[in-house]
Amino acid sequence: MEDLNHLVTEQRNERTRDLSELSIHEIAGIMNLEDRKVAESVHLALPIIGKAIEVIVKAIDQGGRLIYIGAGTSGRLGVLDASECPPTFGVDDQTVQAVMAGGAGAFIKAVEGAEDDEDQASIDLQSRKLSSLDVVVGLTASGRTPYVKGALRYAKQMGAASISVTCNRNSIVSLYADHAIEVEVGPEVLTGSTRLKAATAQKMVLNMLTTTSMIKLGKVYQNLMMDLNVSNIKLKERARNIVMEATGADYEIAERALTLANNHVKTAIVMIEAETDVLMARKALDETKGFVAQAIVSARSSLREQV
Repeated sequence: MEDLNHLVTEQRNERTRDLSELSIHEIAGIMNLEDRKVAESVHLALPIIGKAIEVIVKAIDQGGRLIYIGAGTSGRLGVLDASECPPTFGVDDQTVQAVMAGGAGAFIKAVEGAEDDEDQASIDLQSRKLSSLDVVVGLTASGRTPYVKGALRYAKQMGAASISVTCNRNSIVSLYADHAIEVEVGPEVLTGSTRLKAATAQKMVLNMLTTTSMIKLGKVYQNLMMDLNVSNIKLKERARNIVMEATGADYEIAERALTLANNHVKTAIVMIEAETDVLMARKALDETKGFVAQAIVSARSSLREQV
C-alpha cells in the first residue's frame, strides 16, 4: 500500500480542523482566504512556466501538437482548456488535445482505477500517433499518478517534449518531465480534495500555457482575438467590434472592410491600417505568418515601393 501522507495535497489543514462546526459565512471566508494563496504560489513557478511556453510555441510553430493528459479533476481541466482553444484562437481541434484516463466518458463519470493504469497511457498516446514534434503535458495534483507517469515516460521514448504540472514539490512525475512545473498550494480546506486549491492552481497554469503560446503564434493583436471564426450573427458583430477597436475605424468602415475580406478579421485590420486592398493585405499576412503588426508594416512598405 502506497503511503500518501508525505504529499502536501493529502495533509490536513490546521486552519480548518473545525470546518464542520463553522457557519456558512465562516466557511466561505476561510475558503476565500486559502484561495488567495494560489496566485502567489503560481507566481513562484513563473520561470519554469515561461520555459514550458517556449517549448510549446516552438512545437506548434513546427507543426506539432500540445497534448494534455491526466486523470480525475486534473484530466478534466485539460479537456476544458483544450476545448476552448478552437473557438478562442481559431486553431483546429487537433492542435491542442486532451487525453483522459478512462476515456472521454470519464469526464462526466469517474472511472475507478483508470488513473492507476500506467501502461494504458502509452496505448492512449499511440492512438493519437504521438511524434517527436509534439508536446505532452502531464497533469496530476499529487504528482504521483501512474497513468501520467506512464504518459511522460512514453513521451520521452518517442522524443516528444514533456512537461508536468503538479502541486507537490519533488514529485515522482517531475522526474519524467523535461520541464517540471510544481505549484505547491498547501493542504486543502477539505482534506485531500484537490478539486479546490490544487485545481485552481492548475487551471491558472493552463491558462498561461495556451493563451501565451497563442499570442506568440500570432493569434492575438494588441489584446484582441484575431482568428475568430465568424459563423453566426453574434460573432459577426464581435468581429466588427474587434476591427473597430483595433483600428479606430467607425462602424461603416469596419463593416465594409470585413465584407471585402470575407469576414477575416486580420485581413480587414491590415486593409484599414495600411490603407490597402484585400489582395495586398492577404499577401502581407502570408509573408508574416499571420502576425498583424508585422503585416501592417509590410503592406505599408509595399505601397511605398509602388509609388
